[in-house]
Amino acid sequence: MVALMSLWLPILLSAVIVFAASSVMHIVLTYHRKDFSQLPNEDRVADALRGTAPGMYMLPWSASMKDMNTPAMVEKFKRGPIGMVMLRLPGPPGFGKNLVQWFVFSIVVGVFVAYVCGHTIPPGAPYLPVFRVAGTVAFLGYVGAEATKTIWGGQPWGTTVKNYIDGLVYALLTAGVFGWLWPKV
Repeated sequence: MVALMSLWLPILLSAVIVFAASSVMHIVLTYHRKDFSQLPNEDRVADALRGTAPGMYMLPWSASMKDMNTPAMVEKFKRGPIGMVMLRLPGPPGFGKNLVQWFVFSIVVGVFVAYVCGHTIPPGAPYLPVFRVAGTVAFLGYVGAEATKTIWGGQPWGTTVKNYIDGLVYALLTAGVFGWLWPKV
């Protein structure tokens, strides 16, 4: 067994590398730019939603499964639109808080990678076994629930596939760092 605290360097370094890679992928590469589209009549929709508290909303909304089968709700579903809306606090976009949270999340993924690898791989193990386990755990950490956004939330499969590709890159980078810095005997 390898102690979690002895893996602090691969945890932090993998988070830094993933943070840098994700910055390049989202700023330099442009394949995520079409993940969102502008609503027709954006100003009218914004006016209608103005004053609504930040949160997640569903339309049409039903208080229970029983209510979903009432004729009025069935008609609302037929008429549409059907969707989920996520509202954030108003104000100019500031990515500082989001970037800090993303970095902390990458550290958390690294901690779970270290925990699983530390309990399944002995010190001095060759690079490839560490790479395989670390990469698998990291991949699950970065994209494990991504498909639920499509299955339940309506996110297009194309966006989900792009997020899986991002997660694969992050996982490979994390696996490489752990394989490289795995404790020697």
